[in-house]
Amino acid sequence: MTVTAENAASVRDALEMEHVESHLHPTGSFEVSDHPVPTGREEVWRFTPLKRLRGLHQDIPMSGAGSQTRVEAPAGVEVEHVEDGGLKGVSGLVPVDRISARALAAATETLSVVIPAETAPSAPVFVTVVGVDVDGAGAVHVVIDAKAHSKATVVFRFEGSATLADNVEMVVGDGAQLTVVNIDDWADDAVHVGYRHASVGRDATFRHVDVSFGGDLLRHDTTAEYAGPGGSVEMLGLYFADEGQHIEHRLFVDHTAPNTKSKVVYKGALQGEGAHTVWIGNVLIRKVAEGIETYEENRNLVLTDGCQADSVPNLEIETGEIKGAGHASATGRFDDEQLFYLRSRGVSEAEARRLVVHGFFNDLIRRIDVPAIEERLVATVEAELAKNVLKEV
Repeated sequence: MTVTAENAASVRDALEMEHVESHLHPTGSFEVSDHPVPTGREEVWRFTPLKRLRGLHQDIPMSGAGSQTRVEAPAGVEVEHVEDGGLKGVSGLVPVDRISARALAAATETLSVVIPAETAPSAPVFVTVVGVDVDGAGAVHVVIDAKAHSKATVVFRFEGSATLADNVEMVVGDGAQLTVVNIDDWADDAVHVGYRHASVGRDATFRHVDVSFGGDLLRHDTTAEYAGPGGSVEMLGLYFADEGQHIEHRLFVDHTAPNTKSKVVYKGALQGEGAHTVWIGNVLIRKVAEGIETYEENRNLVLTDGCQADSVPNLEIETGEIKGAGHASATGRFDDEQLFYLRSRGVSEAEARRLVVHGFFNDLIRRIDVPAIEERLVATVEAELAKNVLKEV
């Protein structure tokens, strides 16, 4: 079956999803006029420095001219640029804020990446977005359609200078396995507001990895829902905020089907005056979602003075017939016992700090399962440490 916005909506209707009245779930609409300009007093915007969005939340013109996109795909993957707008909303995505709605309306074309049914491409698909104009706001729309029983990895790389808003939709067919890796390695002046939404089919597996290092302001909303029972979602995140940098991740897993699973694990480090990270995790377990398992976790390592890490986990449970649900959040400095142990064995203080930070991140890095990316991330963590923590010792 070809995925369209119409049959995506019919799936939601068949599941009889009720609207949940909550400040965490604003009413969605494709019409920009239905979304007022945020003031910062709204719960979903209270952590975001609106003045640094360069007008993305207001009425600054958007186009595709501010960035360039290139795709490297192995044989068998179908890549197409679709211009009629018919793919907007195919995953069930309905914009819940003004920036998402504006970006979806302004995108002049959709990059469509299709993994045919029962195929497993020999290499990852790489989608590279390079910013070329920080003054002009860009709008990008991408749809990844992993057909039934396919298996693939798609890697997004964001580089250069840009003011960008994007919507990435992911449709994971029945029995399919899809991994999407998002790497923000922007220049220091970039602003990126991104929305990722996945629809996970029966017995399908979806894994999303979000890596955020560069940029002036990053805000990512990543959401997932289930189009049938037995689906599994894993969301992993790794971020490193430097002086004056704002990195914000907002996660939402909507358990819309029974016997589904989800696990969210995000880890971040902060260093430098004014470094600010925000993590908002939310899981909704609907009445129909009996027999589900879910867990969300956020850990933050504060490396210097002058940093701020906000971490807010949420669980909304509408049925008690579940296997398990939980969450955890922690923010702290270097573990004194770990440092003492290493120092007592002749390891210098600088090397001890380096080892602790690498140990903090390495379990997540190894789970990405793309060797070239893993090596690059280890090197990036080392470069970030050299900016401040190791230099100060």
